[in-house]
Amino acid sequence: MFRANGVLKLTALLGALFLVVFLAFQLLETNPKYKISNLFLKNSLSAITPKPIRYKCGLSKACPQGHFAFKIASGAASVVGPRLCLEDKLIMSGVKNNVGRGINIALVDGKTGEVTKTDSFDMWAGDVAPLIAFLNDIKEGTVVMMATFDDSSTKLNDEARKMISELGSSSITNLAFRDNWIFVGGKGIKTKSPFEQHIQNKAETNKFDGWPDVLEMEGCIPQRHD
Repeated sequence: MFRANGVLKLTALLGALFLVVFLAFQLLETNPKYKISNLFLKNSLSAITPKPIRYKCGLSKACPQGHFAFKIASGAASVVGPRLCLEDKLIMSGVKNNVGRGINIALVDGKTGEVTKTDSFDMWAGDVAPLIAFLNDIKEGTVVMMATFDDSSTKLNDEARKMISELGSSSITNLAFRDNWIFVGGKGIKTKSPFEQHIQNKAETNKFDGWPDVLEMEGCIPQRHD
């Protein structure tokens, strides 16, 4: 009985092998460029092909040593809030429920990369005074990340604009109704920041009805050592 079972298993195995060989030759007839070796090569390549490298915050390349990786996206119309990522950690977003209409700000220790504070300031129906108080309290050496959502300029006055300009912004003086703007600067910065984007609210160029396109920016912030 055991011998009969062994014969049956061997017959089934040979039948399966014959079927594989038959199908391979059929493939050779329909596609002369195809090689049987490709059957095995494809499997071996899939096993050894490395996965694409993912950099912090989804950056296109890694930051050099002594830098903090960041990625910012402004809000989309009045629907989707901004996203701020630092060192592969999502620090502000709609998912985290810590963003709001107006100007969204994250403060980062320039030496350690630690997020020390986040807040949002409604510049449509709110008051500019809390924003000015917040800006006044920023300590020297702090990295400041900002992103707009919906409208961020209606209540923004000259005093607040000047304070943000002193953090390294070039575009804050021109920020107007429903413009999109993203910015990374710092308290005590000596020059204008290279990390800034601004897009105006214009009917002829707006992507959304009444709002401009979303802005996205990535980069590497130099770590403060002094």
